[in-house]
Amino acid sequence: MTTLKSKLQEDLNAAIKERDELRSSTLRLTLTAITKEEVAGKEKRELSDDEILKVITKEAKKRREAADAFAQGGRPESAEREKAEGELLAGYLPKQLSDDELNDIVGQAVEEAKAAGAEGPRAMGAVMKIVNPKVAGLAEGGRVAAVVKKLLAG
Repeated sequence: MTTLKSKLQEDLNAAIKERDELRSSTLRLTLTAITKEEVAGKEKRELSDDEILKVITKEAKKRREAADAFAQGGRPESAEREKAEGELLAGYLPKQLSDDELNDIVGQAVEEAKAAGAEGPRAMGAVMKIVNPKVAGLAEGGRVAAVVKKLLAG
């Protein structure tokens, strides 16, 4: 079975052969981030595919934030580049939940939390505890929190 890391490595080699600069530099940086994570602890270890997905998610998020910063700073070409890198990385991640899907999951969690006696703004923690395992890797934390707040506010 191919690991996600070996898939990234193969895609990097292909990108280098095709002289695809955007793809090869993005994958190279991502593989470096993975390696850094592997040697971060007391001993070197192989990351699981789930852990690698977390690294890719973090890298994709960095690109999105940088793209926003460049766009606000009046540097559209840099923003485009970051955005393109972010989209390339997103291709390795599980498909993100649509707004409707996320609303449904959060809505159910709000009901569950209410049934357990948690209501109003204080229920935020309780709802997040129910929602997070269900949406891990499928929706960004900030996006989830915003929907939870909105639904708790009624």
